[in-house]
Amino acid sequence: MSQLVVDKITKSFDNKLVLDNISFTVEDGEFVSLLGPSGSGKSTLFHLIGGMYVPDAGEFYLDDEKITGKRGSISYTPQSPSLFPWRSVLKNVLLGAEISGKTDEAQALAMLEKAGLSGYEHAYPHQLSGGMRQRVAFVRSLLSPQSFICLDEPFSALDEFTRLEMQRWLLSIWEANRRSVLFVTHNIEEAIYLSDRIIVLSSNPASVKREFKIPFARPRDESLLLTEEFLQWKKEIYGELRVLQ
Repeated sequence: MSQLVVDKITKSFDNKLVLDNISFTVEDGEFVSLLGPSGSGKSTLFHLIGGMYVPDAGEFYLDDEKITGKRGSISYTPQSPSLFPWRSVLKNVLLGAEISGKTDEAQALAMLEKAGLSGYEHAYPHQLSGGMRQRVAFVRSLLSPQSFICLDEPFSALDEFTRLEMQRWLLSIWEANRRSVLFVTHNIEEAIYLSDRIIVLSSNPASVKREFKIPFARPRDESLLLTEEFLQWKKEIYGELRVLQ
């Protein structure tokens, strides 16, 4: 089980209110995306969940345990893959497991194979493409002991075709593992394609504006992106974001 409860979170910096009374829940095995205008505090919320900051008010609960201000409770993948350049691909993906003392090299090699990285186990980050580095970072998240994963715009720096390839790959790996995921993106199509639910945040300060439950069955195929129903969902969510600009 891995349920995250965000309960009435408020946060200010330098007397400027950034997050205002934010509440939502990510259920066990659910894929939830956060959408909102630039500067709406989505990354700040991730930092709070991860214990890097402490909220002014409110609490976070993971499986009914309070984790407010506590580090190491979730696995976090930032926009940049943040791989250690002096460690090989294999050593990078084993980092979280090493820290917890639960290293399983056979499992890591199997996961790298599923990620299409066979033959690169002993390569170094500078030898990989941007998409490959993101795969390494996500495999590291899956191999970390934490059952809840936060992904902060992991595909934002990739070109359109690589991004779609990474989305397909992420879904295939996620389907096999079903970790609970909270995903930040500015891309409406990406949010609809990947998510069970989308939470729209307002800006200045951020609050939960609306939630959308995405009805498309899983597993999902990229042909979904061209359907009329998908386009209608995109229009509705775009309209919600448009009034926030």
